[in-house]
Amino acid sequence: MRALRGARFIFRFASGGDIFGERKGAVFTAARVPKQGNCFEADSMTRIISSLAEISHQYDALFVDLWGCVHNGVSALPDAVAALQSYRKSGGKVVLVTNSPRPRAGVVKQLERFGVPDDSWDTIATSGDSARSAMYRGVVGEKVYFIGEDHDQDFFKPLSILENPVDIKQVPLEEAEGIVCAGPFDPLADPDVMRPQFLYAKQKGLKLLCANPDIVVDRGDVREWCAGALAALYTEMGGESLYFGKPHPPIYDLARRRLSVLGKPVADDRILAIGDGILTDIAGAMGEDIDSLFISGGLAREETKTVHDPDPGALEAYLNKEMSAPTFTIGYLR
Repeated sequence: MRALRGARFIFRFASGGDIFGERKGAVFTAARVPKQGNCFEADSMTRIISSLAEISHQYDALFVDLWGCVHNGVSALPDAVAALQSYRKSGGKVVLVTNSPRPRAGVVKQLERFGVPDDSWDTIATSGDSARSAMYRGVVGEKVYFIGEDHDQDFFKPLSILENPVDIKQVPLEEAEGIVCAGPFDPLADPDVMRPQFLYAKQKGLKLLCANPDIVVDRGDVREWCAGALAALYTEMGGESLYFGKPHPPIYDLARRRLSVLGKPVADDRILAIGDGILTDIAGAMGEDIDSLFISGGLAREETKTVHDPDPGALEAYLNKEMSAPTFTIGYLR
């Protein structure tokens, strides 16, 4: 089943409850709502493939997730790199679409550090760039309380593409007009540690700009919390969170713009989205009405019992639970 573009979507959390959202102009808002049975019936039939080459001839461009697909947060995944290099040699375009809160230049440096060669991709669209543009348009005010680590300060670098950006200042929460969240202060700490600050912020009516909608990510063998976990908590407490990365429309608009710069426009039915996040990569692809390739050996490795390939029964059960319908599934990008 394909979702209709411009429709409302429901994204289910494995922990219970759903994310309900709708497009509001250039901003996508979301809120967790109680389960109300099946809100839609997803056809969970997905074709398990053994290599990207089996289907790549059907597509002129790939929207590829990074973490868990091309690298593991420590180093490049050689089979994935080889698959993308081969695809590009055949004439295809590769757009890396990442929920990283970093600007594009920061992601390029990270890829170099992880050993991902630049001949495996063409361009990059980041959640950070999409969210930064919104911040400098003043969607959460000029005085902002920042949640993130020291290395996330690049988020505040000026944007040259905007005319008359607002003057953003980082201030204590008590002085803030809004919140910018690039990630937790401590990615290993339970998001609940932010409840006192979020209660105060909600009472003040502050909006939270989420630079990375991912809930968790695996850095090697260590699972870390992301900005999306904090945004979901804030929304659950009654606050308003604004999202710009996958699965929400703004980052796909940015990805298409990046792709169009590379040459002739590519129709949506000739684009394949690849990722391991069922609530981000696959939900986003379904919302944008583009085909998807689910990497089952990433975040859902245990649930899908993926070793080299996913266990078909476990995969079907997982997709039914998450009400998701990726077009294709593969254990690991290769």
